[in-house]
Amino acid sequence: MARLHEHQAKGILSRAGIATPRGRVATSPDEAAHAAEDLGRPVVVKIQAFTTGRKAMGGVAFADDPNQASAHAHRMLGMSVGAFPVREVLVEEQLPPQREFFVSLTIDDKARAPLLLLAASGGSGVEDRAREVARIPCSVHTGPDAAAMESFTKSASLTGDSKAKFLDTISKLFRAARDADARSLEVNPLAILADGRIVALDCRATIDDYAVFRHPEFGIEIARELDHPPTDLERTAYRVEQDDHRGTFFFAQMATQPAPGAKGLAGFHGAGGGGSMMCMDAIVNEGFTIANFTDTSGNPSAAKVYRAARIILTQPGLCGYFGSGSGVASQEQFWSAYGLAKAFWELDLDIPAVIRLGGNTEDRAVAILHAAREGLTAPIEGYRKTDTPAFIASRFAELVAQSHARPWHPRPPRRPAFVGVPHAAKFPIAGGTLWIDPTAWKTSAPAIVANSSGLLRDDHGKPSITVTPEDLAKKDSELIACEVECRILGIDGIFVELDIPGLGTSTAEDAEFR
Repeated sequence: MARLHEHQAKGILSRAGIATPRGRVATSPDEAAHAAEDLGRPVVVKIQAFTTGRKAMGGVAFADDPNQASAHAHRMLGMSVGAFPVREVLVEEQLPPQREFFVSLTIDDKARAPLLLLAASGGSGVEDRAREVARIPCSVHTGPDAAAMESFTKSASLTGDSKAKFLDTISKLFRAARDADARSLEVNPLAILADGRIVALDCRATIDDYAVFRHPEFGIEIARELDHPPTDLERTAYRVEQDDHRGTFFFAQMATQPAPGAKGLAGFHGAGGGGSMMCMDAIVNEGFTIANFTDTSGNPSAAKVYRAARIILTQPGLCGYFGSGSGVASQEQFWSAYGLAKAFWELDLDIPAVIRLGGNTEDRAVAILHAAREGLTAPIEGYRKTDTPAFIASRFAELVAQSHARPWHPRPPRRPAFVGVPHAAKFPIAGGTLWIDPTAWKTSAPAIVANSSGLLRDDHGKPSITVTPEDLAKKDSELIACEVECRILGIDGIFVELDIPGLGTSTAEDAEFR
């Protein structure tokens, strides 16, 4: 599910004809003061963050004048929710409610139908009043069940004009949620004011992942459920996933600093959602803070795993790289090993790496990692499915303690000297370029050809391809394997240069999770 901020969700309501308080978003204390001045009345200032309980954390405050609004905004824009700084506040007119209701439209997965939740008392703490919440079944075509709505309005003592306005608002809210492809749309509170108006004082919404493409008006950058606005690295990772549908790749940043008393900040790379969660628990139980959650599964390409590793290692301050998944993944693990080996070599990895590649071809995968680590200063160890997450997490802790390495400092990837020079042979591939050194080809062509999966041949002393350029462009994983195997043999004559649009070495923005 893709989350929306309160002001975005209220935009859905406003377009559906549901009243919301006048107000606007501010990104600085001055903007907050101007907004309050333009409203010309007492205002409420609220952080815009994907969280509940904002008032309890100081994220909601009332102001009688623009100076107070500016002061509140100054304080709130210095707050962080989890590891993520607050970047926006919503400044709205205060509208004292006469009555408050809790309204939430969601999807009942068991019934495969919309469900309306209603309570005659809204505001904070509704979770503690679950017995008071009515469950109203809904038809996706006609909306909430009329008889159930009649029963609720009677129990809530709504009559006459108030009842008619309430029912009309609920009907509009249902249509708004349906038209927006919302998985949930919650208004808490929905208020009846002293003058009889019904106004949505607060609102939050999530949009179905698979429907985001239909709603460019929401400006959703990543069609996934995150607890924060996307960071630059998350945008880069999502672009990788969208451009390469071989397997899946999920990346979310979680922390930029180790927690007080932690052994360090670990880069995490999982394979298989449930197994990844289990392995995250193992590394946390060893006393580490997780910098990110990453999952590459579903038989990912070597190129996708390579890009995932590069993105993980763009995060500064890591004490090590911990990779582990389910241990029974039905995917060819040697492709992941090739992708990791390439990334570790390019970045000249100098922090410990422990990788559990349990599943199909795990022996080959571990052998690749161990052979490819030659020449790197980092201790890199590969493990199989018979090695438990707790064991490899313990081994990771030992290597971190023994290494005395400085925290990871992101760096540009290294390239062989022949990459980019005019005399080198080059062939375009999907998202990059294959480079071959003519000098190395003269002495090592048979070995390069033997490791090329039948894609290359020697043409009178020059490298040539055995397939069409269109077919070669799809063989990035096989060519990565060729590069790694040749490097293991001591041949520095072939290199796969892969683009990762938007990826730098490190930025202050990602260091602060802007």
